[in-house]
Amino acid sequence: MSLSFLRKLAPKPLIPRSLVSLTSTASFSTFPEVPTSAYYDDLVNAAGHNRDLDTLHYLLNKRIRDHCFNTTSTFKFITNTETSLSILTDLIKTLARLDNGFPRKSAFEALIARLCKLDRVDESLNVVDFMARGKFGLNAGTFHPIICCLTRKKNMERSWRLIEIMRELGVLPDITSLNYLLTAYCFKGDLTAASGVMKRIEEEGLCVDSRTHDALVLGACKTGKVEGALVVLRRMEDDGVPVLYSTHAHVINALLKQGYYDQAVKFVLICGGKEKGLDTENFGILGSKLIKLERLKEAKFVLEEMEKRGLFMGDKLSEYYNLNLKNLQ
Repeated sequence: MSLSFLRKLAPKPLIPRSLVSLTSTASFSTFPEVPTSAYYDDLVNAAGHNRDLDTLHYLLNKRIRDHCFNTTSTFKFITNTETSLSILTDLIKTLARLDNGFPRKSAFEALIARLCKLDRVDESLNVVDFMARGKFGLNAGTFHPIICCLTRKKNMERSWRLIEIMRELGVLPDITSLNYLLTAYCFKGDLTAASGVMKRIEEEGLCVDSRTHDALVLGACKTGKVEGALVVLRRMEDDGVPVLYSTHAHVINALLKQGYYDQAVKFVLICGGKEKGLDTENFGILGSKLIKLERLKEAKFVLEEMEKRGLFMGDKLSEYYNLNLKNLQ
């Protein structure tokens, strides 16, 4: 029997040949015993830059088996240029051949997130369409990066259209999806539109969460209704809803904007003592903003409180306090 015949019967190598050169050029001679997501991201991006889809396919499957999940850096080789984006058609076909279930779904969703980071909404919707036709596990989370991108750009009409597209595809919008719309309206101070979103949340039978309340506090603060924001905060405490750091920041900023410096200090003091991380954030934000507003006596009091409570100050804030405020009469 000839040696050439034996070669024909030999099984294909488990690792693509291209990966051997890829790993050596990227200073990876072998897979480490305990690889990391960052390690795999480097290899995936190297393969992507080389347009080596076979190797990319192998890596995207293997990383999940090694419990190294996809990250925001997984498809960083895709950039906002036509040359780079020209790989999308072949890349989508490659992802469709990944292992069923989580490996394929997570890769598609990581690609959507990358495209949305580049503001390529149309391309991300093409990926959604491909997933829908292939029945590759679309759910509300798949759409989150797209809704985030659209609402961030204040494209509310298209955001609502996307909610309807979700329904057409058999995907019910979740609270996170509607929170993006609510936050966008509240940021603009459009409380009428925000009320419409809240009505939609109620109609969908969704449970509001910390982000919903955060948006409502933001909306009240944007329209100068600080008392209304405090009512929402009190309701959160009564209902045991965790308060986000940003929720308190909205109130602090609104009070300072209206010139209620003493009230801002009292607010932070009243909220203090429950969580050290929250105290560090609240006192630090208030102290920094009072310094910018040249309300130095109030700033001195706030930073002294930080010292008493053992709260961490940033280097700049600590330096300013020691040089300018500590001996202020």
